[in-house]
Amino acid sequence: MVQDFDTALKPSLREKWGWFVALGVAMIMAGGIAFGNVLGATVASVYYVGIVMLVSGMLHLVQAFRVKKWESAVYWSLSGACYTVAGVFAFLNPMLASVALTFLMAVALIVAGVFRVWTAFKLRPLAGWGWIALGGLVTLAAGLVIAAGWPVNSLWILGLFLAIDLVMQGLALIAFGVLAKG
Repeated sequence: MVQDFDTALKPSLREKWGWFVALGVAMIMAGGIAFGNVLGATVASVYYVGIVMLVSGMLHLVQAFRVKKWESAVYWSLSGACYTVAGVFAFLNPMLASVALTFLMAVALIVAGVFRVWTAFKLRPLAGWGWIALGGLVTLAAGLVIAAGWPVNSLWILGLFLAIDLVMQGLALIAFGVLAKG
């Protein structure tokens, strides 16, 4: 299997290494712009979520009309209406939507962190369980820090996460491209 990868995919990646590096540089530049205006990046994040919700809501509503003879048509209609309303809300009031999204992110990080620590202790006899625990504690701490600053941090936290993600993905693509060249 590894030989198949080396013979089939590696040469094409080697030829395209520059594209990975260029995309990585572009993502780092976008991350720099987001770091420069985290409020604007937060609004952009909320608009992105709003677009996804609007499209999902419309697709649910289309599905409701397609299955109108089914018992589940009510489910599809209500689900589509909720998604659509939430998507419109994100566009009408992106700052309030960022407050809700930041709260949900804090809760999700706290819950994920607790479950990761719990899982780590269940794995305790195995080597490496401490790394899972450490990862869970970091996730838990991030959630608690976000929750402690909520709702004030809602104006910038989503934009900060977007900026960090763009820079990290950019660095990863540059490293991948350079190593694929080799």
